[in-house]
Order: sequence, then structure tokens, then C-alpha cells
Amino acid sequence: MVYDGTKGREGALKENQIPQHGMIRQEGGREDTGKGEVQLLGAGDRAHLQPEGDSVGEILRLLAEYYPEAKTALRYDTPFQLLVATILSAQCTDRRVNNITAGLFKRFPDAFSLAKLEPAELEQHIKGCGLFRAKSKYIIATSRILVEKYGGRVPDRMEELVELPGVGRKTANVVLANAFGIPAMAVDTHVQRVSRRLGLSRGENPKVTEREICQVIPRSMWILAHHWLIAHGRQVCHARRPACVVCPLAGVCPSRRLETV
Repeated sequence: MVYDGTKGREGALKENQIPQHGMIRQEGGREDTGKGEVQLLGAGDRAHLQPEGDSVGEILRLLAEYYPEAKTALRYDTPFQLLVATILSAQCTDRRVNNITAGLFKRFPDAFSLAKLEPAELEQHIKGCGLFRAKSKYIIATSRILVEKYGGRVPDRMEELVELPGVGRKTANVVLANAFGIPAMAVDTHVQRVSRRLGLSRGENPKVTEREICQVIPRSMWILAHHWLIAHGRQVCHARRPACVVCPLAGVCPSRRLETV
């Protein structure tokens, strides 16, 4: 069975989980987010994050309505396989990654089996993926560290994940959220673009964007919101020509361009 990352989520979205208008403002300081802690913004930094009409709650409600089945497109059975698939997904489509890992994971399903390979051997199995030589080195090195230091398991703490070769904050957040059900907000190009257009963030880089999104969206909804934003970016809010005319969020989007087709 394919592990779809739903284990550990907060459960089905309920209407009363979505903040209503005027209920999203939080105090400054630091929120205890458990593993993968996020520094929140101070009171003076928050005003620019509010979309038109203080409508974060309505944005979340609409995203939930239009993308109820949104989840990661990567196919995996274990946290380790998700980690490998996410490393491979850099500058590569999820579809291509899934095609590669379908065969890869049958032969090398865990850290123990991959740790025995040399990078040149792994390259032959992932060469359909961009940057496959560098990724091969990362995956082999990471597999060996997991075997030697963690008994083959993937750690569930941000600070431990980002120490692994080829693993940055985005990859770590994907694993925390989807493999372990730990609230996290991975920021890819879709999340970066859509969150800015919706007024959820003005961050110029993923780390700032992550911090700002986590300020205005409740922690219990970070995992779901991440998938909703990606789905909306892929299906409607395209990079070059966003389909604002047919966008279900046009009424609450401060960046809408109704003349766009």
C-alpha cells in the first residue's frame, strides 16, 4: 500500500477549524510549535500580511472546498522513501520521480540497501532525473548516516534532518508533515508564488515566507494548507498566466486580474 502521508493529520477539516474574519491576529513572540519551531513575527510586522477584508479564513475555506483531496503527489511506503523521493524531486517533476522510484524502491527499499551502493551504481537507476550525479551522492551519504547514526530510521526533528546531505529546510518540512504528521509548512515555488498573490506573505525567500504563512494560518492547518496552495498553484494560479477569471478565490485575492484568461 502506498503511504499517502495522511497518518497523524488533524483529521477531516471542520468548519469551526477555519478562523473567521478578524480571528487570525496573534500576539508576537515565539509560538511553541514542537519539532521544527518557527519564529513568529512581532506586532509591528503583521499589518501587511492581511489580505483584503481580513479574509484568511475565507481563503482557507475556499481552498478546502475546491481541493479536498489535495496531498503530496510523491509515492512512497516509508519515511525513508519519502525522504529519497523528495531529494530527487529538486528540479524534477513529481511524475518523473514516481516513475524512477517505482523501480528503485523495489530493489532498494530502505537505507540499509542503498547504503551498500556506490554513487556511480545509484546513478544508473536515477539518471532520468535532473542533477542525478549530485543527488546520487547525497542519497548514498544520507543512507549511510541513517544506518550508522539512527539504525536506518529517519529522524523526526528538523535540526537532525537538515544535517543530512542534500536535505534543506523544505525537504525536512515535507518529511515532517507527510511522513510523521508534524505540523510544518514546506515552501516550494507554488507556495511562494500563491501565498504572495493571496497576501498571506510578502517574503522574498522561502524561510521568510514560511515564517509569515505560519503567522497567519493556524498551526493545526499547516499541512493541509501546504497541499491546498500547491494544488491551486498547479491548477489555477500559474506562474506566467494565472487564470484569475475562473479562480474560485478571485473575490478575496488582492492580486486578482480579472482580465487574465
